[in-house]
Amino acid sequence: MAKTLEIADDFEQLLNESFSKTFSVADIVEGTVIRRESEGYLISIKGAKMEAFLSDKELPSEITELMIGDIKEFFVSKEETDDEPMQVSLKRIAFAQAWAQLNDAKVQGDTILAKVVSTVKGGLLVDVADLKGFIPSSQLRTNSPIEELIDQKIEVKVLEADPKKNKLILSQKQAVVDQRDQVADEVLSTLAEDMVVKGNVVRITDFGAFVDINGIDGLLPISEISWQRIKHPSDIIKLGETLEVKVIKIDPELKRISLSLKRMGENPWQQIEGQFSEGQVIKGTINKLTSFGAFINIFPGVEALLPVAEMEGENVNPFNVYKVGDEIDVMIKKFTPQEHRIALSTKDIKATV
Repeated sequence: MAKTLEIADDFEQLLNESFSKTFSVADIVEGTVIRRESEGYLISIKGAKMEAFLSDKELPSEITELMIGDIKEFFVSKEETDDEPMQVSLKRIAFAQAWAQLNDAKVQGDTILAKVVSTVKGGLLVDVADLKGFIPSSQLRTNSPIEELIDQKIEVKVLEADPKKNKLILSQKQAVVDQRDQVADEVLSTLAEDMVVKGNVVRITDFGAFVDINGIDGLLPISEISWQRIKHPSDIIKLGETLEVKVIKIDPELKRISLSLKRMGENPWQQIEGQFSEGQVIKGTINKLTSFGAFINIFPGVEALLPVAEMEGENVNPFNVYKVGDEIDVMIKKFTPQEHRIALSTKDIKATV
């Protein structure tokens, strides 16, 4: 009889142990969906004292509902106590899988899709498999204002994927660069110097603009934007604008092309040949003042220099005598349009009167 009781006690202990396994936060457990509740599901976890609870909020976005009898792996988000059931999450499982896939994409250099959520200071916030990622402005490459990218899916590369810091940094530029390298040789083979092509302005800098020509970037230097002096490329062109430009140089080894916008029109220096002559008095508008003289616009796209030494008076300070925008009479003292040089004088005007 005593032996029978001992066997019964051992069986009860084993039975209790089988239903009293300890689960910790971040454990991955297998469970079966057994019932729908008002705000979630009850999940049967082998070894738990009571059914676990899966909140609707812990479902990944691609799952709208679960079927009774579904067997899945769950992430333990809250441990079971004597009074409260274990809480589990499917979203966290999806997160773990997403982080693993992002890390693989980074290692292998794969391109992935990201949905643009909003613009923030310094870049864009995006969504990748329910994870929030960030694309710095320096890693953007778009033909449109970034506000127009909201709710759009764009191709990106993974620069950093750290689940512990919840840090996901992405690059649209690298994805585009990889595509560019694939098509660059093919595009370059179709281009020739002096060819006129169409392209979209994709980036504007202090020294010029970059224009997308069939998938590769061409440099439009500030000196090739206009025959007239401009302070910044944005004075003439806008991001996303479509331009007709002329190819002025091709470097197949570096896969670079140089472009010109101003050469799409007639060269004003050629236009003025025969229209002006040395000794002629004309009107001009001051475009810029310097310590050594003033730059005068005498024809659209043509600037001439009025040196301090040729200004009327002694020890003249240009900034005290003139201001930008003034229209003044000047005499052409030296006229060499072939060299893009015209020298002016004001002090010699009286001598010709």
